[in-house]
Amino acid sequence: MPAEIPANSVGLVATQTFTHRKPFLLQCGVSLPGFKLCYETYGTLNAARSNAVLICHALSGHHHAAGFNSMDDAKPGWWDTCIGPGKPIDTNHFFVVSLNNLGGCNGSTGPLSVNPASGAAYGPDFPTVVVRDWVNSQVLLAEHLGVETFAAVIGGSLGGMQAIQWAIDFPDRVHAAVVIAAAAKLSAQNIAFNEIARQAIASDANFLDGRYSDGVIPEKGLGLARMIGHVTYLSDDGMREKFGRELKSGNPQDLQKSADIEFQVESYLRHQGQAFSRHFDANTYILMTKALDYFDPASEYADNLVDALAPVQAKFLVVSFTTDWRFSVERSKEIVDALIAARKNVASAVITSEHGHDSFLLPLPRYVEVLRSFLGRIHADVNGGSQT
Repeated sequence: MPAEIPANSVGLVATQTFTHRKPFLLQCGVSLPGFKLCYETYGTLNAARSNAVLICHALSGHHHAAGFNSMDDAKPGWWDTCIGPGKPIDTNHFFVVSLNNLGGCNGSTGPLSVNPASGAAYGPDFPTVVVRDWVNSQVLLAEHLGVETFAAVIGGSLGGMQAIQWAIDFPDRVHAAVVIAAAAKLSAQNIAFNEIARQAIASDANFLDGRYSDGVIPEKGLGLARMIGHVTYLSDDGMREKFGRELKSGNPQDLQKSADIEFQVESYLRHQGQAFSRHFDANTYILMTKALDYFDPASEYADNLVDALAPVQAKFLVVSFTTDWRFSVERSKEIVDALIAARKNVASAVITSEHGHDSFLLPLPRYVEVLRSFLGRIHADVNGGSQT
């Protein structure tokens, strides 16, 4: 619970719901009868409706990106370090929209929602969604909010993929795209890690082919999937600095009591897995990882990313981190090189960090300043050249 709300916080914010009541055709060919998206907004939409910024979340993210939903909150939204008055995504300048994607488990229509055809939860019957489906649903949300063009679409990891798709599919509706710790498509290694995580979930006796109930969930399998993912989000240097070979309990010299020996890193991962499995849905985790796997805009252009980016009009900022081996610097460089070859406006930065993929969530000074500088220029663009 915050003793008081900091001056640079967006403060207390309420979750809102957008309901689309018409059929919504997905890329897989299935039509949803309608859907709901949960979202939050921070700041004020200007009279010209030109200062809106869309925040696209990563795999396990949601709509609560900044501020507090109540004074009982233990901590603020997941990107509070970057969103707020005077922060890089400055709510004195921008009207910020953050949503929980279609297929999510934080209030938006997804596997936990009731399927009107059966009267029961969709569960594993919720149709496959891909990044393009998310973008198309976000367009409808933008129209509901009266936003025709976003000053910027911003996302890290899976969120960065959405920013790329926005710039390709709706070039005249995106002034800038900020792609952080992302890739134009997953490597075979990344797909392999996602499959291992899905198999961990499927192997849980309580998974029941995705037809588990509220009372009995595949907690062990989902926790293990999170542990696998979490290790890939960290770096070797970061884990060594944070944990080393420190023990939580036991003595490695007393092998007769090996069951009592526990390293700090083991305890940390178990805690992360258990906490995650209590608030995230297993079917949603499977859906989200498959959306990651399937993202590949160049596949429609004979695997030529330059051609895929040809429609782009947005200014790009592409950010990567030195110890991120899940979405490496080289993968961001592929995006930058393709944008340059397509003669697009692109800036890029490689941030030194020991924190691996999770760096994009942290207030690293150079990272924060790169975002601040780029978005300051975007604010000037949409404000007639003035940064005030």
